[in-house]
Amino acid sequence: MESSWVSGADDTGYGLDNLPYGVFSTVEAPRRLGVRIGDFVLDLRIPADDGMLPSECGANSLNPLMAAGRERWHEVRSGIQSLLTDETRRARIEPMLVPLADITLHLPFEVGDWVDFYSSEQHATNVGRMFRPNDPPLLPNWRHLPIGYHGRAGTVVVSGTEIRRPTGQRRGPDGPTFGPSERLDIELEMGFVVGPSTDLGTPVPIEAAGDHIFGMLLVNDWSARDIQAWEYQPLGPFLGKSFATSIAAWVTPLEALESFRVDQPPQDPEPLPYLRSSDRWGFDLDLEVVLQTEGMREAGMEPAVVAHTNFRDMYWTAAQQLAHLTVNGASLRTGDLCGSGTISGSEPGTVGSFLEMSWNGTEPVRLPDGSERTFLEDGDEVTLRGWGARAGRRIELGAVKGRIVA
Repeated sequence: MESSWVSGADDTGYGLDNLPYGVFSTVEAPRRLGVRIGDFVLDLRIPADDGMLPSECGANSLNPLMAAGRERWHEVRSGIQSLLTDETRRARIEPMLVPLADITLHLPFEVGDWVDFYSSEQHATNVGRMFRPNDPPLLPNWRHLPIGYHGRAGTVVVSGTEIRRPTGQRRGPDGPTFGPSERLDIELEMGFVVGPSTDLGTPVPIEAAGDHIFGMLLVNDWSARDIQAWEYQPLGPFLGKSFATSIAAWVTPLEALESFRVDQPPQDPEPLPYLRSSDRWGFDLDLEVVLQTEGMREAGMEPAVVAHTNFRDMYWTAAQQLAHLTVNGASLRTGDLCGSGTISGSEPGTVGSFLEMSWNGTEPVRLPDGSERTFLEDGDEVTLRGWGARAGRRIELGAVKGRIVA
């Protein structure tokens, strides 16, 4: 990969081989599409208006570009790389760079539908052991299909949005009680966003998944475990999940992740034919959960890493999720967001929820200031971050941050 003329960009994890998309505004300018390069955002509206990039780049969200399809995605990405490497264009392009410190970030795309899966074998096994200790941890259907549920797109928010502690019904000793959740949790997830839409009744074959998955991003599916535990039988997640889902402000295009593809874990039994693929849909991406309590902030203490895991061990892949989501004829809409479900490894310190870190509240997580957490308290700020690092290449994923307020 060539070097960019943008000072320092190649060493930030946001160089030419990354180029994630986002939507930003400034004091002087309304929302518009941009690409992150180093510590700057390239304002795409200006080169689009000047004919240097396709018209979709002049929109105020990613949706028009995502809807345009795979060939256009590659054309735009190549065009941006050319603008940022060609010294003869530097004088013209450099004024289009806006420092990150001068921008406000917004949702990068208009969310169509939001579907959350349950694709980590380790996470599903941990949950089964906690709540069904006398039965096999995985239910009989789990290894046959990607389990998921449809969430609420209207409560998907961009990183940095404060998360208000939800209120609802909880199980009490003599029936339900009502009040703020006392077991507020996170879920470390990777999401993918859909580009071209499909017609109702037209399944997407697994070999065509790459034509519909535009990019990937980190997701925090906030969860009120006490509300969830009371309501989830017999129909599953509802108010315990629907109050907020935080996503990164930057969407990493799938093309930027090509060199991080790996084989997914072996699947036994072999899935049905519509879920089989010879393509590599695992991704070697390191992920972390970072926590800073209000007390740590007041004491000037740095946030603490409470979990470190990897995305490559997910049992069900994004391609399988998309194929299963549409196999019944359900249509796709541009901007549909799909989450992997909680990402957890098999070793201590590699789980992606406080439910697992504290083993359902029985083993508190000890923090550097001596405080403990089983679930989140008001004032706690959680950051999810991730990166890929292979063969001398490193790309950063946009972080997801959220602070709990009363």
